[in-house]
Amino acid sequence: MSIRRLPEHLVNRIAAGEVVERPASALKELVENAIDAGARNILVRLSDGGIRGIEVTDDGSGMTPPEMALALERHATSKLPDDAIERVATLGFRGEALPSIASVATLAIESRVRGSEGWRRIVDNGALVEEGPAALPPGTRVKVEGLFARVPARAKFLRSARSEYAACVDIVRRLAMARPEIGFTLEHDGRRSIAVQPGETRPERVAALIDRELIRNSVAVDHGREGLVLGGVAGLPTFSRGVADHQYLFVNGRPVKDRLLIGSVRAAYQDLLARDRHPVLALFLEVPAEEVDVNVHPAKTEVRFREAGLVRGMIVGGLRAALDSAGHRSAARPSAAALGRWQAEPLSPQWTPIAPPSQGSVWASQPSYAPQPSARAEQAYAPPPAQADFPLGVARGQVAATYIVAEASDGLILVDQHAAHERLVLERMRRAVASGGVARQALLLPEVVEMDEPACDRLEGRIAELAELGLELERFGAKAMLVRATPALLGASDPAQLVIDLADELAAYDEALSLKEKLDGIAGTMACHGSVRAGRILSVTEMNALLREMEVTPHSGQCNHGRPTWIKLGHSDIEKLFGRK
Repeated sequence: MSIRRLPEHLVNRIAAGEVVERPASALKELVENAIDAGARNILVRLSDGGIRGIEVTDDGSGMTPPEMALALERHATSKLPDDAIERVATLGFRGEALPSIASVATLAIESRVRGSEGWRRIVDNGALVEEGPAALPPGTRVKVEGLFARVPARAKFLRSARSEYAACVDIVRRLAMARPEIGFTLEHDGRRSIAVQPGETRPERVAALIDRELIRNSVAVDHGREGLVLGGVAGLPTFSRGVADHQYLFVNGRPVKDRLLIGSVRAAYQDLLARDRHPVLALFLEVPAEEVDVNVHPAKTEVRFREAGLVRGMIVGGLRAALDSAGHRSAARPSAAALGRWQAEPLSPQWTPIAPPSQGSVWASQPSYAPQPSARAEQAYAPPPAQADFPLGVARGQVAATYIVAEASDGLILVDQHAAHERLVLERMRRAVASGGVARQALLLPEVVEMDEPACDRLEGRIAELAELGLELERFGAKAMLVRATPALLGASDPAQLVIDLADELAAYDEALSLKEKLDGIAGTMACHGSVRAGRILSVTEMNALLREMEVTPHSGQCNHGRPTWIKLGHSDIEKLFGRK
């Protein structure tokens, strides 16, 4: 077959396939145009999830009639003043969005430059059908109707209106998060779903778009290195989600979904969250234009860094520094459902009447109670310290040999002793490794641990690295390991179970990674074996010592698996339980 030049309408449809996959991608291009036009406020209206209609109105600089005509031609743009495509600072610049959308839908553009009259152009699936004067305030309004209505091969791949709407919401949310100086409003079938005002601070805008509770359950990220700047908001590990759809990443103000950035976030939180939990955050990375390539994807959703290792280390380090500053903070609060269960059943004894029926008295009765609950408090031989002096209060007792009850100046604190001590042991181990190695405690008699051969092979390959963590092992035949010493921090732990758990942990790791790179996971497994167990009776002195160490230890608000180590019932919560509020 001979080579031929494709007709213009087919070229436009091919281009549309690159930048207009669904209503959300068309919406992205239109909102980015509004942002690049200097808009202060942007209004988005959707019909039927964007399938039937998309309307974007802005108060930006507007276009003259000749500029409107040029904007509908391919590769015509106002966003690339010279040939330095690698230094582009706007969100879009390819000049294909409007003609591509117009080739697969009915597109109406109305625009007005300040000080002049407005103008309208309507293009129906690639053909100009109308143009003339239009009445509107300064700015631009773009309407898209019947996307893919005449392209059934594309229309059949659209999802339900609900799914398409969800994708459009995600686009507007990300762009609004990137530009807190701009006001955004999103309406769907007449119902308003997003409304944020211009001039908000970054934390305010992020919380307004993700979760209002994020304001008090997050830390600020502010980190710089070698010309790179990282800012944003990172949720506390206890303020996590079951899916990773609340992680927002921006590079030079551009929303991106990048594997390197997502992997860096996972690495920063790896010892703070369970594997099925994901952090809530919005990170904003500023990089010199020559250090990042934004042209690797037609929709500009992916980027490529010149120094990927530097960027990854920057994100991990910045997040860890921010999370370290959280100290013992935890996002854990009793839920409304949990508080409700306190009131669900009245606390009344089981009465057994003893008076003869003839007396007719209901007051002469003998109460029969259920067995006493498991709880204890130790007599204080010295006056207890004032609870106002400590954020986590003063220990008053222990419940079920598992939970410490402490009184603070502003409420009641409940601490999971095992989860809390597990975190403290991990942080001690990390400090010991950083200062040169973990002290080891030799076993009086070496212990033989039998396992399958692959598990022994994995451990044997890491003997030297495990020794730095205080665990001394030797190979003992094909299917056994000999334990000679364990980390002194773990105390009287079970060496056999520790080694078995470590072998399982190593099975999930890439052999190319050193244990130092996976330190938190390995040390977390060790710490779990050396922590105070649920069911152990603690003295009041031991309880208070645990509380004081928690207050000065980073990340002590959550255990090594991401669960909260303590919760607080504030005075107002307690008053609600008793109907005082």
